[in-house]
Amino acid sequence: MGGSLDKLAAIGLRDVEAFDFVRRPAEIRAALDASGLASPTGHAPLLSDELWTPDGSIPTPAPEVVFEAAATIGMTTVIDPFVPTERWLTLDGVTDIADRLNRLVDVAAGFGLTVGYHNHAQEFIADFDGETAFERFVKLTDERVAIELDLYWALVGGQDVTGLVSSLGDRLVAVHVKDGIAPERNPFAPDAAEFGSASLDQRRPGEGDVPLAEALRAASAVQFAIIEYDNAPGDVFEDIAASYAFLTEGGFVR
Repeated sequence: MGGSLDKLAAIGLRDVEAFDFVRRPAEIRAALDASGLASPTGHAPLLSDELWTPDGSIPTPAPEVVFEAAATIGMTTVIDPFVPTERWLTLDGVTDIADRLNRLVDVAAGFGLTVGYHNHAQEFIADFDGETAFERFVKLTDERVAIELDLYWALVGGQDVTGLVSSLGDRLVAVHVKDGIAPERNPFAPDAAEFGSASLDQRRPGEGDVPLAEALRAASAVQFAIIEYDNAPGDVFEDIAASYAFLTEGGFVR
């Protein structure tokens, strides 16, 4: 981990977004400090009994355990990265997701933290009176709940990415800057075949279908532009450096 963080710092990054950090907060904090990096945001399961990812599942600790680990690392925001498709298909399911996150707002505040949610594409399948499940979720959540929008997955979900960024306004505090070619159909649809990250056609910024520059210009309150690949097209550090150059040369970060 230390060697990887040193490479990221050498590229020019100042922050990273930790994942699966709850079981090793002291180790991660020490590695970050040694590399001169910080992790102001982090991904951890808050809303599911077990967090499923295309590449394996991890257990869900009690929220207080998550928040204590996040505080040890020095985070400011803990973001739930995934809620399964079936819970996004009904209004009751969406309401339950929002209620669970709302109940954690004050708990997190006791640790000096805020909570948030990160999308994939399953949040855009269902429609409720002309609103996607994701849009309804945003309306149902406390305004203190941060939104982190994955721009690639929003495109995969069939969204007008730039318009969605603009509509989220000050609620949108972070974005995942990711490009690629959207699959022919949403891989999270209930009748879709199982998939893994290796099946995704992701590319360096500017080489895919995601309107990254336009979306970033439409953002009014984004604090963190986070480089991410679910399936890096080449050498991962060279791909990260290409994303960093896109952000810096485009004037999107400072």
